[in-house]
Amino acid sequence: MEKAREIVVTIVSDFVFLILAWYGFYYVRFELGWGIEPTSAAPYSLFLPGVVISVYWIAIFGVFGLYRHLYLISRFDEIIRVAKISIIGTLILFFLLFIDSLGWTSDNLHQAKWVTLIYWLIVLICVSTSRLILRTIQKIRVQKGKGLHRAFIVGTGGSARSVYENLHRHKTSGMNVIGFLRLGGSNNQADQYGDAGFGGMNMHEGDTGVQEKVARAEKVDRDMIAGKVSDIKQLIMDHGVQEIIVALEPDEKEQLIPILDQIDIPDVSVKILPDFHQMITGLNQTNQIFGLPLIDVMPDPMPTWEKFFKRMMDIILSLVILIPTLPVMLVIALLIRMTSKGPAIFRQKRVGKYDRVFTMYKFRTMFIDAEKESGPVWASDNDPRITPVGYWLRKLRLDELPQFFNVLKGDMSLVGPRPERPYFVEQFKKSIPLYSRRLRVRPGITGWAQVKWKYDENLEDVKEKTKYDLFYVENISLKMDFKILFNTIMTVIKGKGQ
Repeated sequence: MEKAREIVVTIVSDFVFLILAWYGFYYVRFELGWGIEPTSAAPYSLFLPGVVISVYWIAIFGVFGLYRHLYLISRFDEIIRVAKISIIGTLILFFLLFIDSLGWTSDNLHQAKWVTLIYWLIVLICVSTSRLILRTIQKIRVQKGKGLHRAFIVGTGGSARSVYENLHRHKTSGMNVIGFLRLGGSNNQADQYGDAGFGGMNMHEGDTGVQEKVARAEKVDRDMIAGKVSDIKQLIMDHGVQEIIVALEPDEKEQLIPILDQIDIPDVSVKILPDFHQMITGLNQTNQIFGLPLIDVMPDPMPTWEKFFKRMMDIILSLVILIPTLPVMLVIALLIRMTSKGPAIFRQKRVGKYDRVFTMYKFRTMFIDAEKESGPVWASDNDPRITPVGYWLRKLRLDELPQFFNVLKGDMSLVGPRPERPYFVEQFKKSIPLYSRRLRVRPGITGWAQVKWKYDENLEDVKEKTKYDLFYVENISLKMDFKILFNTIMTVIKGKGQ
């Protein structure tokens, strides 16, 4: 709720100051005679054009990410962001709307450049003023202890206590630590990832022995221990937590991956207290909070503008493919119905972005009730469940044509990790560390793992494909999407599908 309010307040403030920028530009250009003879217009007649231009700017700012990461952002950094994006917006605006009506030629090109520069400066000054006012108010509120992000610290040792004391002294960090989460107290983690429990202990020594060792190792106020890491998702929801700080002791470092696997939650920022080796590797971005180094874990690598164009590309290309192939899909549907019993379209529940379950559509390539006796199983070479028509549909990837309807609905993207069935997802989460990380993006019809690896036939195949999926998630970009699409097209042309 706090994040949504920050966005709404910033948009409203920007809108008001953009209206002022429009009136300011009109005054400089028309009242003072920049470019044409001085003229006047009633203020109310300028309002509607001002609203249209302001909506345009709000859209530009949204596409290029000016409404992300608004909490306690550096005012200097924010002005630099505004300057860069307003340059792009000004150029787009003038080239699309004004270049013809102004009648610019080589004779008055110099004047046109000055008009463009003045408009950009007015927009920059107005929007920067809006942002400076908001960020200053935000910082004053934080100094008074208002509007702080609620935070948990994972760990109960000396490192966790040190982090808490540092953040408690400096409220301007923007975090209010409401509790600590204990690593021990549950066998689930040890059973899931090995014998290592709290502090590397064997968690099968008995509850009494474990509790005594945990109590001796704890250096924080026990009244502030909110619960166990194994319950973190429910605790985050119950307490409205927005920040997680992982502060482990040296002998607890092997638990970092399973911990991160459990707190891979949308809209929750995760930071870890690094050791010296992590700080000097240069592989992570370290932020300083009053001398306290914290590494941002698993940030979103795709800028907002790329997300916008990725979604636009999904919609446009899906329509481009679906409309001309509708007759082909009708023929395929008839062939399926004529050669085997059952419906032509196969519907199945799959797990999408952030664990949301959706219905995926495909042309049926297997005999009806193929898994009635065996239950969910992987495909294999020469799979007897696949129909003769289904073999060629898979070979040419034509079985996936109905999935473009999933792309239009927003359940899937053209490019992303393949969506799996809920049954398998639950199994993989238990046996493959960071598997849930691949669920942070929309699943795709094709993906890096699909062009680099074959169909899943066993758990080892899944582990290998997960490596490719995680590589894609960490390096997601439009450039990589185009590369994957090109490789997929070549696979279809060569008939190398399975």
